[in-house]
Amino acid sequence: MAKLYFYYGAMNSSKTANALMTHFNYEEVGQKALLCKTETDTRDGARVIRSRIGLEMECIFLSELMGMTDEEIKQYDCIIVDEVQFAAKSQIDFLSDIVDFLEVPVVCYGLRADFQNNLFPGSERLIAIADTIHEIKTVCWCGRKATANARFNSAGIVRDGEQVFLGANDSYVALCRKHFKLGMLGPDMAALN
Repeated sequence: MAKLYFYYGAMNSSKTANALMTHFNYEEVGQKALLCKTETDTRDGARVIRSRIGLEMECIFLSELMGMTDEEIKQYDCIIVDEVQFAAKSQIDFLSDIVDFLEVPVVCYGLRADFQNNLFPGSERLIAIADTIHEIKTVCWCGRKATANARFNSAGIVRDGEQVFLGANDSYVALCRKHFKLGMLGPDMAALN
């Protein structure tokens, strides 16, 4: 029985690397997996999924998947979606239709919450309807579990702004809830509020 999976984690928790490894595992046993992402994620190029450790593969956009026929989708043994937090509710519902009506498993990877600890639309919908939800853990600089995606600049943690601001280690850091609240980006920094 196919399922809709949501694997979430804070920045730098290896979500993309896990997505690429899942794809590799399907292909290694002779099954066909399809990688896709939303058009919002353009950091590594239009149709590329790349992890921080250097793994990368070509992919299609989620909107292109939505334009495929049922027969085209059913040729895959698994659909893998990276950066799913940027998906719209309707796109998540479409992914659930692939699972429910075409019997193709869909494995989604993404952030749960933004830099203000608010849910992203795609993640919120997945939390509501996914069959399996699993956290991919990472740690704060202090060693505690990181749950917050702190956006920062030269002045410290950024508390206001647009929900979507593409960046990597130059703009975001994973922090535990305490150090997020205190505004402490590292052990040598005073609390910045």
